[in-house]
Amino acid sequence: MRKVILLALLFAGAVNAQEVREPEYTGEVLLISDTGFVKLDKHLAGTRTVASTGLLLTGVGKVRTQLQVPGCCSTVWVHGEFNLIVKNNDNSIDPMSIIQVFKLEPKTNWRRAELSSVSAFGGYKDNNLSYVPFNAKKYGVSSYLVSLSNLEPGEYGVIVLNPNVLNERQRVVATFGVN
Repeated sequence: MRKVILLALLFAGAVNAQEVREPEYTGEVLLISDTGFVKLDKHLAGTRTVASTGLLLTGVGKVRTQLQVPGCCSTVWVHGEFNLIVKNNDNSIDPMSIIQVFKLEPKTNWRRAELSSVSAFGGYKDNNLSYVPFNAKKYGVSSYLVSLSNLEPGEYGVIVLNPNVLNERQRVVATFGVN
């Protein structure tokens, strides 16, 4: 009996997901939960470079480059299981190469994530974002249905890279929060 109910719920979820239209523009993200769907807020993110106190005082420490998203917190919050619909130019590209979902550290007026760090002894670490694993499949004509599960409470960001542009000058981050 449990299997029948579970299959019925999964089928109902699949039907509801198919009723949601693709976002209008490339780079837009919709969050779908059992209560409906909503378009995520997008922000133009900047970068900031900061040196540790140890580096400034003693010459031993790190310099970190951080992605900085304006605002203290997201306007879209979700609890429980949910999916994202991410629009791209087409959906023939591996979604892992163009979609980045990562955790943000909230501050008073900003949300930040570390991009890279350099230590005083020459250690360089690139791509330090706290990536969230996801599964994705094609959705509609040019979108992906991204499934996320077991996310910790907090703020998250989504970046959709454009593989047709070699040098992206401005990062656009869609944000959401998990209770």
